[in-house]
Amino acid sequence: MTRALLLTCGLFLAAGAVAAEAVPHYDHILVIIAENQSYAPMMSGAATPNLKRLADTYGVAANFFAEVHPSEGNYIAIVGGSTFGIHDDDAFYCHAGSTERYCDRAGTPNYPDHTIKERSLVDQLEEHRLSWKGYFQDLPEPGSLAIRDPDPKALKPGQIPALYAAKHNGFISFAHVQQDPDRARKIVGFDQLDRDLESGDVPAYAHIVPHQCDDMHGVEGPNVPDDCTRENEDGRRARGDAMIGRLVDQIQRSPIWSAPGNTAIVITFDEDGKPRDPADPQGCCGFDPNSPAEFGGGHIATIIVTNHGPRGLVDKTPYNHYSLLRTTEDAFGIAEHLNHAGDEAAGVVPMTPLFAAAR
Repeated sequence: MTRALLLTCGLFLAAGAVAAEAVPHYDHILVIIAENQSYAPMMSGAATPNLKRLADTYGVAANFFAEVHPSEGNYIAIVGGSTFGIHDDDAFYCHAGSTERYCDRAGTPNYPDHTIKERSLVDQLEEHRLSWKGYFQDLPEPGSLAIRDPDPKALKPGQIPALYAAKHNGFISFAHVQQDPDRARKIVGFDQLDRDLESGDVPAYAHIVPHQCDDMHGVEGPNVPDDCTRENEDGRRARGDAMIGRLVDQIQRSPIWSAPGNTAIVITFDEDGKPRDPADPQGCCGFDPNSPAEFGGGHIATIIVTNHGPRGLVDKTPYNHYSLLRTTEDAFGIAEHLNHAGDEAAGVVPMTPLFAAAR
């Protein structure tokens, strides 16, 4: 399967170089990110009727892949075009030899600095005077540097532990976000999302990340509802699907959806739900089975819902999170392609068919 995917990526290479120019301008791209689910069960509709309906109605990337296991590196890849060597869920402040809490793997060989000093999509957007925000359900406060909240070691009566997790916040891993109060204030909660959607004052680019009970991840500890437990996969899927359905409906009721400009809702996942299997890396478009941080994160569902774009489209082109970043850059008129987002030689191409607009 892996060799076939590599060959397919190559077949799309020449077309991809031309197709990059064909991505239309978008006023808004909102990316909803869920957790740890493979493509097939999401598209079956058994526990995920909303995802199935949206895929059937709008468009789905049928061969979309993550970069790595576990979560954190994939969130970083979406906005940075690389995992920057990160292949664990350690805190953004960790570095080689760190002994702080949440730096569990800091003693391993070749441990990368988890505060990334490279450029990200944030830099590109601000240089082009484009707005951005990250909306995180149950974020303790705007710009929070919390790693888990509520803190599993300091729970108040009735609290569910670790609903917010910084490992699912790709923005906060970058030094230029951590160290700039103006940028940090653009990392906000769902209360701000509600206000922005109602008013239509929505940024050009947004991440929308539900908490760990509503993103299909699940948590462990006291007070955890049955449909958030690790044992109840169907329950977690149904709960996450319901949340995604509500978010999409909320966006489609916002003034931005009926506006003349193009708006896209991207529903994607960080990785699939399978453990790493060296015999089946499940990667695409430049993945390296021998790399600890680019070995493939599995086949995941990615659905593109547009107000003026295609309907009922199944796009079988191989894509990954770098393809999504490449498409975002093109849609906003950004000529620079960060890191692997510009890796055409490996078959990273824009998702032009799914973002094509009728006007």
